[in-house]
Amino acid sequence: MVQMIVGNKGKGKTKYLLDKVNSEIKEVAGNIVYLDKSTKHMYELNNKIRLIDVSEFNLENASSFIGFICGIISQDHDLQQMYFDSFLKIAALEDGDIAATVEKLEKISTQFGVDFILSVSKDETELPESVKKNIVISL
Repeated sequence: MVQMIVGNKGKGKTKYLLDKVNSEIKEVAGNIVYLDKSTKHMYELNNKIRLIDVSEFNLENASSFIGFICGIISQDHDLQQMYFDSFLKIAALEDGDIAATVEKLEKISTQFGVDFILSVSKDETELPESVKKNIVISL
């Protein structure tokens, strides 16, 4: 499953994402990974959640991002959820079409049983029709 929290910058997506991940850690049986563009929110996350600062890994495009995600999944068979804060930035999609990457994430989710929750800094009206079904919150 791929879920998207969308809205322009400054609308509260990160706060919503942090609240959601911190409440989910109490209920899920598996592991949770939180990907961000920095370690700024490290102390706002429950210590059972693994924070990965994606900026350390020099990901240059969406394909390398997908490979990075698959690498994380391959190393943690108990992984249940992945949260992507600043999805467009960490996936190198700031000026690109997100539809193909979201479709790949859906296939990965189905194949490996990992849920993806994405924070997307765009208004709902700016997104392609094919990804609008994944929107759970529009701020």
